[in-house]
Formats: sequence, structure tokens, C-alpha cells
Amino acid sequence: MHTWHAAERRRDKTQAQLEALQVEWQRLQKRLTRLEQDNLANPTPVQAEFRLDAGFGSYANVALLIEMGYEVYTKPHSHQVVAYLQRQVNAQTTWDRVGANAEVVVWHDLALQGSPYPVDVALERFYTGQTLKHSALLHYGGDAVTANPTAWFEHYNQRQTIEAGIKESKQVFALHRIKVRAEPAIILQECFVVFAANFIRWAAQWLAIQAAPGENALQLHPLGLKRQVQVGAHVSAQVIQNSEGRFLRFSEQSAFAGKTLQLACKGYPP
Repeated sequence: MHTWHAAERRRDKTQAQLEALQVEWQRLQKRLTRLEQDNLANPTPVQAEFRLDAGFGSYANVALLIEMGYEVYTKPHSHQVVAYLQRQVNAQTTWDRVGANAEVVVWHDLALQGSPYPVDVALERFYTGQTLKHSALLHYGGDAVTANPTAWFEHYNQRQTIEAGIKESKQVFALHRIKVRAEPAIILQECFVVFAANFIRWAAQWLAIQAAPGENALQLHPLGLKRQVQVGAHVSAQVIQNSEGRFLRFSEQSAFAGKTLQLACKGYPP
């Protein structure tokens, strides 16, 4: 009797799994039909490249981007992928150095369990002091990334520059709290932030070239953009112009007390 009931439970479980798979199969068939119709109706699809961090690197997200025809660079969402790749290497495996403290092993069109599409994969290892850390990269698209692991590593990590720009717009220029409500005003504020970020960098470089050297001369580049905006733009200083040019003398109560910024030229920048 016990064997009979156990067999019934296995049957019921198998039947439930079959029904779930049939529902999933029908969903995927509808998705395939929709994508085929989209292809027929869109002879010139948008070409784009996505570089995602691990938080967005789930197989579902990657599959959607692949099916939309995009170039995809990401890290796997699950660390189990890293653990699996670590089991595929041994002491005889050849690692390619791609950075000062980073090496990789790459696979082309590797089929990962759970991924509906084969992808290019790189296992990374980093030396941080005495600690050895591992991570992974995933890629799908036309770029021959496995032929040049260094370019792949550098290209993916350039997304950190984009992240830094987003963080800068929110924190340095306070764009995370929109000060207006009308859509045209919001767009204008965003444009001003982009202009300011570029103008301040240009101005700092121009001032560094034009500024006269001196014992108490203010050095702009070591300040960094954040300190230039949040500190430098709010300190008190006296503007002085004489036959030798123009210069700022920062007040004793300012963060730059005792410092001066003098321009060697006698004219304004063109």
C-alpha cells in the first residue's frame, strides 16, 4: 500500500510538471510568433549595445536583449556560474593577463545550464593583496571578444565611467532632486547639468594652463570636480586686476586661505 501511494505522488508531481511545461511552451510559442511579426514589420531595427552589471545579468534579461538583436555585455546574475567555471580550470590552465592584477580564461559559445542561448564566457581572477577573487563576464553578439580578451575586459569596464557620470550628475550637480515640474523645464535642467559637467572640466584645464606658477598658487587638478563645485564655487575671494593680469586672492576665512589663482594672460579666453 505504501508503494502504491508513493507511486501516485510521483505521478501527480510528474503530471503537474508536464502541465507547467506545456503552459511555458505555449507562452514561448506566442513570444516567437510575436518576435517573427516584429521582424517582418521592422526592416531597419535599432542597433544598440548593452553593458549591464550583475544585478541585471539574469538569463531572462540576457535572452530578451539577444532576441531584440542587441550586443550584450554583462556579468552573470548568479555566482553559481562563477563556481561552475572554476571547476572547469586546473593548475595547467593558461590564463591571459588583461590588467595589472587581473587574468581571464575564455570560452566561445559556451552552453550554460539555464541559459537558452550559448554565450561567450570569461572567468576572471583578481589579486587583491593576498586574496584571490573570481568573477565572470558574459557576451553575446558579433564582436569577436574571445579573440582579444584584453579588449573585452577593458570595454566592459568602461561602463564604470558611465556609472561615475550618472553618480556625478546626481551627487555633485544634485540632479536626483528635480527642482522643476514642467517637462520642458526638466529637459532644460538636464541640459544645463551636462553643459556644466563639460564646461567645468574645460575651464579647469584652461585655468591650469593659464595660471601663473607660484608658491601659494592654487592647484586645480588635485581638487577634483566634486570639490571644485561643492567647495571652490562657494569660497570667498577678492578679484584683483593690475598690469600683470588678473588673480583671485582667497580670504583667510575660506577653505583655500593663503592661496591665489593668478592668470598670466592679459585677456579673456577666446
